[in-house]
Amino acid sequence: MLETLVAAWKLPDLRRRMLFVLGAFAVYTLGLHIPVPGIDHAKMEALFTQAGGVFGLVDVFSGGALRKFTIFAMGIVPYINASIIMQLLVAAIPQWKELQKEGETGRKEIAKRTRYLTVVLGFLQSLGISITLVRSDILTATWWQLLATAVVLTAGTMFLLWLGEQITDKGVGNGVSLIIFASISASLPWQMSKVWESTTLQNAWMSLILLAVVFLATIVGIVYVTQAQRRIPIQHARRIVGMRQVGGHSSFLPFKIAMAGVIPIIFAISLVLLPMTIASAIPGDTGWVYYLKQAANWLAPGSNPFSLVLYGAVIIIFTYFYTAVQFDVSDIADNLKKYGSYIPGIRPGKPTADYLDKVVSRITFAGALFLAAVALVQYIAPSITGVDLGTFSLVGGTSLLIVVGVALDTMQSIEAQMLMRNYEGFLRE
Repeated sequence: MLETLVAAWKLPDLRRRMLFVLGAFAVYTLGLHIPVPGIDHAKMEALFTQAGGVFGLVDVFSGGALRKFTIFAMGIVPYINASIIMQLLVAAIPQWKELQKEGETGRKEIAKRTRYLTVVLGFLQSLGISITLVRSDILTATWWQLLATAVVLTAGTMFLLWLGEQITDKGVGNGVSLIIFASISASLPWQMSKVWESTTLQNAWMSLILLAVVFLATIVGIVYVTQAQRRIPIQHARRIVGMRQVGGHSSFLPFKIAMAGVIPIIFAISLVLLPMTIASAIPGDTGWVYYLKQAANWLAPGSNPFSLVLYGAVIIIFTYFYTAVQFDVSDIADNLKKYGSYIPGIRPGKPTADYLDKVVSRITFAGALFLAAVALVQYIAPSITGVDLGTFSLVGGTSLLIVVGVALDTMQSIEAQMLMRNYEGFLRE
């Protein structure tokens, strides 16, 4: 990997793209430290310690900006939510599904609708968080100032979305993914300081060594499963085009084991933390409110063995659901039949769709177990290492899965750019 980066740096065009990405990261880091006025930071820290919930999830994707309540406090989360909603709507609405198949024009229209939905969700989420902070006596603001704060936070999200698009166009890799990568990486020093504070002098080094072992083992597992594929052989029929004979060669359909990515974990953590988030927003701590908060805390992942089983089961269910939404085996079978391709030993049409459905179901089961295991590592690791990792950390869950996945995708993008430029010839000269 280092050799690839060194070789890429020697190419002027790729060096300019890589420098542009680093410059965009610098702009993003600067915005992480521009605060919104009127916030009580001590009470804000106490809120995260006591409640967590969806606040903690947003803070992971904002590089700690929500904890500091800066202009990038919402991060790119509204766009993530909007993208997930749009994907579900495209699968549910036939007209939108046909629009997506119209090539570049359809994709641009879907992207434009996703941006509009991002603005709406960003404003509503910013306003909701601001109102919660006012009711918790953390933010001092009038109604007009609340609206202004929501507008500023929404503008911050849209700026990050624009910055991500610029990285995609002028940099290397997927810009939005790299923004999320930068967000998680920006919170790494704070997470490391919290890990060190949670250890004692007697067991500090042993705990950190065990933590490093778990960390490296998780990375190896993520890389292995993320890169793993099930290849279905495809035979292309011979066709006569003009005076030439084309086709007749063999290829394969690559099915990734973790084809659902990190989305099922985001779905699951949002769902299981929703009761605790709602309970924390209700004032008071007596009567039925007390029992509601106790029940919500009991359902939070890591509070007891049942909550871990529930969390893992929800991840597995969402993995199957999201894979079914995104992966239509009937369309693949129809396209293979349309272009005269087939799977050896399987008849075209419905038998092919049934065969692919069986393969995808088995792969999805393995991928779902993998995602559940990665998500549960951060709750199981403290009992092994003796280190309190907190609700979200780079040892497991969404953070590490995203960081490793984006790093692999970015390296593949750099390698593709170098292959397009025939970099070996440049290096030999």
